[in-house]
This record gives sequence, C-alpha cells and structure tokens, in this order.
Amino acid sequence: QVQLVESGGGLVQPGGSLRLSCAASGLILEDIAIGWFRQAPGKEREALLCISTYDGTKNYADSVKGRFTVSRNKDNNTVLLQMNNLKTADAAAYYCAKTYYICSGYVQNIDYWGQGTQVTVSS
Repeated sequence: QVQLVESGGGLVQPGGSLRLSCAASGLILEDIAIGWFRQAPGKEREALLCISTYDGTKNYADSVKGRFTVSRNKDNNTVLLQMNNLKTADAAAYYCAKTYYICSGYVQNIDYWGQGTQVTVSS
C-alpha cells in the first residue's frame, strides 16, 4: 500500500535549521507532485510548497519563500525539505502529501497524507 512517512522534526532554536524527509513506499516519486503542509495548534492547516516531479515545478508560500527549499532525492525515493532561519511561528506539525502530477491546485487534489513530524522552535 502507499505510505508516506515524514521524519526529521525536532527541537531547534530560532534561527536554526532542520531538514525534513518525506519517504514514499508503494509508489515511485515520479510524474507526481508532493506538497508540504503544516498545522499549529488552534490554527488552520497551511499549504507551504509543492514540488512536481512531472515538470520540475517548485512553488513556495510567501511565509516560507527564501527560507525553505524542497528537493527530490531519487536514490532514496524521498522528497526533502530544508528549513533555514526557523522562526517561532514555524512551530507546527509538518505533513507531506501526494497530490496530482502538477502543482497548480494541488491543495484540492490530495491522495495520501503522511502522519506528520513535529517541529518545535523555541529558545
């Protein structure tokens, strides 16, 4: 069966960095799109970014643009999320999700969700 597993979360100080991984099993991350989302307590789920392995498109929400970078590790069948200059507002549970094959409208076309990994940003 298809499964997405996030890892790499943890505790980091403001200004620090973390690298999250979204590992896929049951499917090859090719000709699909992967989105990253986060949700903090009491807040709505926020769409952060999308990477399409179909056309190479990467897009970022304004809240993370310039600080977060998404990439694909083909050898490990994973999508990586490098998070730099973390702020307290970035603290949340982070989820990856499989969507359509292009990033346009990806939020509306989720097929599978990972279980999430917790990111805590605190001094």
